[in-house]
Amino acid sequence: SQMMPMLRSEELDAVMRIMECAFDPYWREAWTRAQIAQSLAFPSTHLVLVGPDAALCEAGEAAVAFTLSRHVMDEEELLLIAVDPAYRGRGIGAQLLDRLGRQSAARGATRLFLEMRANNPAESLYRRHGFEQIGRRPDYYRSLSGERIDAITFARNLDHL
Repeated sequence: SQMMPMLRSEELDAVMRIMECAFDPYWREAWTRAQIAQSLAFPSTHLVLVGPDAALCEAGEAAVAFTLSRHVMDEEELLLIAVDPAYRGRGIGAQLLDRLGRQSAARGATRLFLEMRANNPAESLYRRHGFEQIGRRPDYYRSLSGERIDAITFARNLDHL
């Protein structure tokens, strides 16, 4: 439809705004606008934007958090999750992970994957949601200062949903 590009632009604006305040540039984890847009060009990539009450946003304006994931066969990978720091501590990230699990299962995924840097404080959130470490890539990430950090791969089974 004629409306799609406008909505996509608003969604991209919201994603970039949240990511810019949620991700410390030091860790170089944020994606560029082009990377997000290219990812969303595929029908297998799913963006969920939520507002302060963790309810879905119709337009990107009131968004304070998002997930970006990619579904392939019976697997879904969480590519990005971010919550505006001003809205952390309200359970929004937990609700996003719960929603992603339900949506992934509905799309036919039996496992949900994510990869994060070894020193990411979100690890406790992931573990509370049933994610377990299944792999490690040494020195995968490099910080702005050149510090090398391992990447840890986590997986969660979705069969029980």
